[in-house]
Amino acid sequence: MVKATTSRVGGGRMDASVRGGLRLLAGGLVAAMMLAVTHGASAEGSEPEFEAQKWSFNGVFGTYDKGQLQRGFKVYSEVCAGCHGLKLLSYRNLGEEGGPGFSEAEVKAIAASVEVKDGPNDEGEMFERPGLASDAFVSPFDNDNAARASNNGALPPDLSVIAKGRKGGPDYLYALLTGYKDPPEDFKLQEGMNYNTVFRGHQIAMPPPVSDDAIEYDDGTPASAENLARDVSAFLMWAAEPKLEARKRIGFQVIIFLLILSGLMFLTVRKIWEGEPH
Repeated sequence: MVKATTSRVGGGRMDASVRGGLRLLAGGLVAAMMLAVTHGASAEGSEPEFEAQKWSFNGVFGTYDKGQLQRGFKVYSEVCAGCHGLKLLSYRNLGEEGGPGFSEAEVKAIAASVEVKDGPNDEGEMFERPGLASDAFVSPFDNDNAARASNNGALPPDLSVIAKGRKGGPDYLYALLTGYKDPPEDFKLQEGMNYNTVFRGHQIAMPPPVSDDAIEYDDGTPASAENLARDVSAFLMWAAEPKLEARKRIGFQVIIFLLILSGLMFLTVRKIWEGEPH
């Protein structure tokens, strides 16, 4: 009687062990399948690689090149501003420390060169006036629908933080602007699209925005497509992070302060222990 009971108990234990092993096996198979699917989706949606560029603002002590930022602003104004806005920037930012370094008179002239919709006036009507330094950058379109209607249904993104919102930042922007090529023979390019080696899927609605001698630089810098792409990429990096130089300066000061504080604390603790009786 006791032997039979033991046998049943032992059998129950064996059944539970088998069931547990089957559960682990099934769980492992499901996990492996999910990992395979995730890896496949990741590989399929991965972005093309691009080369890292050398920028004056890279590194702990990096700073913006004011001449490059001014050239980049010129590229933005004459090439990009017709489709892309900078709604998070004001014209006065162009004259702030750590930026392009335009003088106050230059900032006022830049702002006054655009028309800003304002109002309502005393008659309840909207009106246009010359821009002021305190005004935000004027958007090229009144709304998203107007932007899509002017660009075959595509919505040009605002460029205020594009350099921080894209993986690779200015490296990606430079690679994108210089990545327009003829598509391979076996590549099916949709109507109205352009082939780009860096853009995900390699099909982009925006036509090549920069080309050799598309503008004329005021400082005599050769206006090659590569220089235009590099300068506007640096400018958009500044637009996305205008306080970069101040942030680095404050960070360096904090590190120096912490080093001095650590030294003082070490000397204080050492002095206290020296005075303790042994």
